[in-house]
Amino acid sequence: MSNESLNLTPDLYTYLLNNSLRETELQKKLREHTQNIELSQMQIAPEQGQFMALLVKLLKAKKAIEVGVYTGYSSLAVAQAMPEDGHIIACDINKEWTDIARDYWKQARIDHKISLHLAPAVKTLTDLINDNQSNTFDFAFIDANKTSYEQYFELCLKLLRTGGLLLIDNTLWGGSVADNKINDDDTIAIRELNKKLRLDKRIELSMLPVADGLTLCLKR
Repeated sequence: MSNESLNLTPDLYTYLLNNSLRETELQKKLREHTQNIELSQMQIAPEQGQFMALLVKLLKAKKAIEVGVYTGYSSLAVAQAMPEDGHIIACDINKEWTDIARDYWKQARIDHKISLHLAPAVKTLTDLINDNQSNTFDFAFIDANKTSYEQYFELCLKLLRTGGLLLIDNTLWGGSVADNKINDDDTIAIRELNKKLRLDKRIELSMLPVADGLTLCLKR
């Protein structure tokens, strides 16, 4: 027994996947496809995708935002968990990677649930606010350039309804956030956001040791 989170050994992680993961064949195919392309480490872990899908179902979310699509694993997991009239605004700037995402969304027959915006996310989110869509989204997921995390957080929080859920990826950043000798721009940005969230009274907060760190923010 332990009163701290376990460090997952390779054997224990395999056990976790073998006894919990309910990945579809298409999700597995996309994950394996992504392993062979540039920056494959940017793809979320499969158990994180399943956790996100569970949260979406608990929320009964119909309107979602994704900041950072990459090859589309997280949006595939979320869209499959949403009802038929659910919809995701997906923000990215890389056509090559998102073309892979589009292909898998189409194969999964959930492409009608996702609107891809190939533009800087700050612009897309600001446009949504200017279109009077503040306080209307149920769910948001941030997994993009780390130095813009605080901007993404503020814009997504404005767009979320009360009781809406915001997930932020990579908040443990491979352990770098706890090492004061590491002070590159990305690490500093995540470290500062984590400090800010700890004191932010607009949200309920939980940082979990899921994959590379996953922070859950429930809008009050």
